[in-house]
Amino acid sequence: MNPRAGVLFAAGALLAGTVTALPASASPAPRPPTTPADRSAGAPEAGPTTRPAAPLIWKSCGSKRYPRLECGTLKVPLDHDDPKSRTISLALSRVPHTARTSQGPLLVNPGGPGGSGLSMAGFVAASLPPKLAAQYDVIGFDPRGVGRSEPALNCRPGHFEPVRHDSVPRDAATESAGVERARAFAAACGAKYGDLLRHIDTVSAARDLDAIRRALGAERVNYFGYSYGTYLGAVYAKLYPERVRRFVLDSMVDPEGVWYRDNLAQDFAFDTRHKAFMAWVAEHDTAYGLGADPAAVEAAWYRMRDELRTAPAGDKVGPAELEDTYLPGGYYNGYWPQLAEAFAAYVKEEDTALLIAAYEDLGASDASSDNGYSVYAAVQCRDAAWPRDWRVWRADNWVAQLKAPFSTWNNAWYNAPCAFWPVEPRTPVDVTNDKVPPMLLFQATDDAATPYEGGVSLHRAVGGSRLVVEEGGGNHAVTLGGNACLDAHLVRYLESGTVPRAAAGTGEADAACAAAPAPKPAAKKTATSRAVPAPAPAPATETETATGGAALHRLLGHRG
Repeated sequence: MNPRAGVLFAAGALLAGTVTALPASASPAPRPPTTPADRSAGAPEAGPTTRPAAPLIWKSCGSKRYPRLECGTLKVPLDHDDPKSRTISLALSRVPHTARTSQGPLLVNPGGPGGSGLSMAGFVAASLPPKLAAQYDVIGFDPRGVGRSEPALNCRPGHFEPVRHDSVPRDAATESAGVERARAFAAACGAKYGDLLRHIDTVSAARDLDAIRRALGAERVNYFGYSYGTYLGAVYAKLYPERVRRFVLDSMVDPEGVWYRDNLAQDFAFDTRHKAFMAWVAEHDTAYGLGADPAAVEAAWYRMRDELRTAPAGDKVGPAELEDTYLPGGYYNGYWPQLAEAFAAYVKEEDTALLIAAYEDLGASDASSDNGYSVYAAVQCRDAAWPRDWRVWRADNWVAQLKAPFSTWNNAWYNAPCAFWPVEPRTPVDVTNDKVPPMLLFQATDDAATPYEGGVSLHRAVGGSRLVVEEGGGNHAVTLGGNACLDAHLVRYLESGTVPRAAAGTGEADAACAAAPAPKPAAKKTATSRAVPAPAPAPATETETATGGAALHRLLGHRG
């Protein structure tokens, strides 16, 4: 469940002043009066207008797409239990409010763990209705260890360099190679960041959120988190229930399964989603020519995988890299036309050019994704206990592989460093909560990265929350991606705190929206004519031409 780390800022963009967070014991600013809109909606009071004792210093770092974006940094203790310990810095971004009356800060997080959130502030502010966005200071941030925050982790550069061993361990030698690779990653993290790893976890990140709130001078905070950001938000709400104003959580992590069980659940969900992609390719046989039988199309995909084991495409794409390339299709069906073209060209024409291009666009790793993966591993391995006996991993993943062969072992190796992690795990936070205002939750029924059951689980755990479901939707992260029904619920909530009426009895959906239509095949292109966007770090490049769901998923990255 990790990101191919989202989109970072261009080098040199974060040249802003720094402020040190007030200690947690500092007195909060006075509570402001309730706004008329809040009173009519029965929502809590609006965010404060009082200034912090040491205000953040913001400087312009806008891009062509997000020209009003500003950046700053905040120093926080590495160890929040020891405020006099060494400090680390958090990179922040902001689109300031322009309305006469502010609803306070809206902190946004793209998930991961390990995803950069700096560009997310610009995306959210630009995607909300202008009148609503003008009422919030939209705040993005790179969590500790990520991106422009310092220090930024990169445990083992090149860990995902192609061509890796086949993810499915068909013999003892392949399995041993995978185990040693995972062990080497864990050891490298311990050697480079032994003093940091105890403090790279969700609880520490949640305490960072409260340091940001204090630096902003806010009595309470609004929050909008996708994917892992839902778990971060739930943990924050448990630790600081009195600081919660309006919380939007989209595509929920199951808090009862962090993290080993959640990852096993993903394996089955991604296999189901991959089958949905195969059925879509079959439905569009006239475009792709791979046959109208979904089972036959799927068999052709696995034959392609087998062939790449002995003859990797362009010395870059073997079976593991093929899985890396097609896994994003489980997050967002907007990638299906690109992936189907590459699949068809390989099968029908023995042409690997489009496959290599798709890998470089969607599956290849670079320094930013190495950073994202390092933080992903650090957080998940520290957050909760994982089996330390490799025999448990072997048994569980072979059971899953028999029913869900698409990405089970790829996911197992992704998480395998946790079997050898050099820092002992924390006890997961019980996020059960009846002390917060109503939260608004969104979940697609066929989401693979965070399966539907997790949304129901979190909904039941957080008293007064409301769950809006995208019926039949398979994309991960569903608001601000083009579904007008979902976005209408989001806008009403951020405007006034209004939530759907609670459904009686089931503890499941309180409101439902139909899924957006599946994509249509793209106009056929050749490898030379196809414009393949490079995984660049700046919001003004890769995401410049993307809108809606495409822009959102470029920011969220994959596996997050």
